Amino acid sequence: MAGKIKKFIHKKSETAFQGRAFKLRLDYLQTPDGRDVVYEIIEHPGAVTIIPLDEEHRILFIKQYRPATGDVLLELPAGTLNAGEDPRACAEREVREETGMAARQIEKIGELWLAPGYSTEKLRFFLATGLYESPLEQDDDEFIEVERIPYLDALEMATRGEIVDGKSLAGLLLLRGILG
Repeated sequence: MAGKIKKFIHKKSETAFQGRAFKLRLDYLQTPDGRDVVYEIIEHPGAVTIIPLDEEHRILFIKQYRPATGDVLLELPAGTLNAGEDPRACAEREVREETGMAARQIEKIGELWLAPGYSTEKLRFFLATGLYESPLEQDDDEFIEVERIPYLDALEMATRGEIVDGKSLAGLLLLRGILG
């Protein structure tokens, strides 16, 4: 790549919409070649994705209806950070809420920007092992079924297009780097 990429100059920002889960911000910027542009940015507090792995190398996936897709998806458990919440604490809470299991060990194994072209949402991935029963009440809008799938079967399902959730595919890729 020739030369160093220059940052845009930030002129101002304004809130266009404030919702329960995110805020839509308009950023007024100037490009390195002097043009004025407006970017629509979704401000999101961040989230965690958990890979609950039992002693038999089965992953605890969840099935839930996702209104944005109009379909039931098979996903890794995940959740949005509360204001000021530590990502590890969020992961510990979410795995209990969504799978009914707690983890004796929970280790951060990666992170990614979900959609850096328009969102500030960063996902942190945690591997949860040493699972034991310890349910928490699910959120009011969650209707979830837990499904244990052997790790190698989950990889095959992903390659066949049977797992289509992006965070779950990224989590499987990270786990593959650990387990092989």
